Amino acid sequence: MANQLNTAMLFAAGLGTRLKPFTDNHPKALAIVNNKTLLQRNIEYLQKFGIQNIVVNVHHFSNQIIDIINEHKGWGANVLISDETDEVLETGGGLKKAIPLFNNEENIVVMNVDILTNLDLGKMYQYHLENNAAATLAVTKRETSRYLIFSKENKLVGWMNSTTNEIKGITFFDKDLHRKFAFSGVHIINKKLLQQITQTGKFSMIDVYLNLMAENEVIGFEHSADLLLDVGTQKNIEFAEKIFV
Repeated sequence: MANQLNTAMLFAAGLGTRLKPFTDNHPKALAIVNNKTLLQRNIEYLQKFGIQNIVVNVHHFSNQIIDIINEHKGWGANVLISDETDEVLETGGGLKKAIPLFNNEENIVVMNVDILTNLDLGKMYQYHLENNAAATLAVTKRETSRYLIFSKENKLVGWMNSTTNEIKGITFFDKDLHRKFAFSGVHIINKKLLQQITQTGKFSMIDVYLNLMAENEVIGFEHSADLLLDVGTQKNIEFAEKIFV
């Protein structure tokens, strides 16, 4: 049904090198914040918005993720595994591999397993529908080394690395024409955009958006007032434990 979000994908295949030594023996998705794994917390977060079909991609210690999902019966969700054991495919490649598991849903949510947020997915989805977007990317105003660049009309026009000064999409950043935001790792994607992905193997979803933004409505949803934590490091996990009980 087009007006209801039913399906999501959690990116859980990464190596989690920032979480060493934990990830020497475990996948980052199983890092624990107050007695719950990141995987469980994000499945429960998605369920709050009525999402019951959740695809999880796996690579690093994939058997541990599969075992805990089976042990807890998906925490009440219908969890499907997209197996990248042979080769981790990055965000774009991983999403493309998982497309057959989405059951031809009109729109899907995609998010990184190593973030925790109180972003209102319902509001984001309403914004996505109102703008007839091919993809809506959650963004905030915060310091980062990599920015998504939007026009004043909130359409994606480029990408910028503030450390190396590399720019894609636009030739230069003009503060009178452009706005820069940090990507939150949460997307809502329409199937019409998924059908246009031509890359193969390993590739990034950001590159997909940059390739398709001229012909598609790829827009930003700002949620700077919301809580957003990247829990990809031990320090941030300890900080998250003070907030997420």
